[in-house]
Amino acid sequence: QVQVLESGGGLAQTGGSLTLSCRISSRDFSSYAMAWFRRAPGKERELVAVITWSGGATYYHNSVKGRFTISRDSDNTPNLAFLQMNDLKAEDTAVYYCNAASVAPAEMYRGDYESGVWGQGTQVTVSS
Repeated sequence: QVQVLESGGGLAQTGGSLTLSCRISSRDFSSYAMAWFRRAPGKERELVAVITWSGGATYYHNSVKGRFTISRDSDNTPNLAFLQMNDLKAEDTAVYYCNAASVAPAEMYRGDYESGVWGQGTQVTVSS
């Protein structure tokens, strides 16, 4: 059974940085796109960033472009993905969820998207 394990959340100050990590347990991860979603209190879940299985393409929510970077080393550790979050803002406070799925990244933008395997979530809190 494929599992997704997240780590790296915590508390940061406005303007600070955090790095989230996501590991897929599956041995056959070659076809998995990986993504980070977040859900803030009282708000709907939103897609933050996506990276294709090869790492060749990335997509970002407009609110994090230029501040967040999703990455994976497809040659050496393709089952790991990272979300580097810089210049954090209070509105970045949320529970962040990693998702791994054998789907086209465009599928992940759907509001009813539930495919693939989800992590348990990691809290990110940004304070001023």
